Amino acid sequence: MGNRLLAIDAATIACSVALFEDGALIASDYAEIGRGHAEKLIPAIAKLPDRGKADKILVNCGPGSFTGVRIGISAAKALALAWNAEIYGYSCLALVAAQARNQLDTPRPVCVAMLAGHGEYFLQNFSADGKPMAPFAALPPDQAIRQINADIIAGSAAAELAEMAGTIDHYPILPNASQISLVGDDMKKMPPQPIYGRKPDAQPAKAS
Repeated sequence: MGNRLLAIDAATIACSVALFEDGALIASDYAEIGRGHAEKLIPAIAKLPDRGKADKILVNCGPGSFTGVRIGISAAKALALAWNAEIYGYSCLALVAAQARNQLDTPRPVCVAMLAGHGEYFLQNFSADGKPMAPFAALPPDQAIRQINADIIAGSAAAELAEMAGTIDHYPILPNASQISLVGDDMKKMPPQPIYGRKPDAQPAKAS
């Protein structure tokens, strides 16, 4: 067995895992399930060769679903401990931007817009070389439109934001762990910590 990398992505309605050996994809699983990541993720990993055992783990840290982000990171940390593996994180938006750029004939800037709940979008602009132009933000539609800095929008909110903004090109892309090699190495070294992007819907009860 060569040097192996396991990628885990559970931050959106999609749940995916991918196993790489010496940089080559050897097995993967992808499903758009909406809910049920806790039930889907571990069995998907277990079906990979050698039950997904790897020397290094990459996990989607968000922004995205509170539950999905926590499930993905918790699983990654548990496996890293069991396997004595390295563990790092990556941004959901960076992967979506990389997947969109991979579909273009020539490199161009891409604006990523993902559904954030409560009518907001997680929005971030990426340059033609895949680098973020500025930090991401959770924005309502009217503010999101003003922050678009590209003529291509990608992500789960791409179609509706493109329609509102009058942008022609849009790619309704969800992150897929099998495509993690498209993201630059310098953007796959984040600490494996959640990036929620906004406050949780549920708040702790106040003491009476």
